[in-house]
Amino acid sequence: MSFLNELINSENDEILREELHERVDIVTHKIKFMEKVPVICLNAANEIHAGLNHLIELAGGELVPVALDAKVVIYAEYQSGIGDLLGKVVDAISPQWPAVTYNHVYILDDSHVIAKLAADQVTDLEDIAEMLHPGFFVFGNEGKNWINFSS
Repeated sequence: MSFLNELINSENDEILREELHERVDIVTHKIKFMEKVPVICLNAANEIHAGLNHLIELAGGELVPVALDAKVVIYAEYQSGIGDLLGKVVDAISPQWPAVTYNHVYILDDSHVIAKLAADQVTDLEDIAEMLHPGFFVFGNEGKNWINFSS
């Protein structure tokens, strides 16, 4: 978690720093008591998108190398929003994937992650935690920052 702590600690606003640390602590404390979730993050070409791996692991995900081993598939591309990916993902999803069976295929708005702002990274952590552990986390960003895509 040191990367996220360093990013948060670089914030000039002390109140914002405290709030962000608290939000991260809530997620990390809750997931200590949950099983790791096999997950893969892909781009629209079904290639691994490693840019979110650190947040996925922090949110309780266990990264797997192929979608057939994942219970959750997250689609994201640098500087791409949900609308940009939606049309591309339709043809990329395989009905054989367990994540499709479980209805755990997600599209994440990655248009702001490239900025590496601490608040955006913490929001992405919360969103990923909600995707990996539905029902245990509700941050209210579904439909705004990410969607559940069931083919």
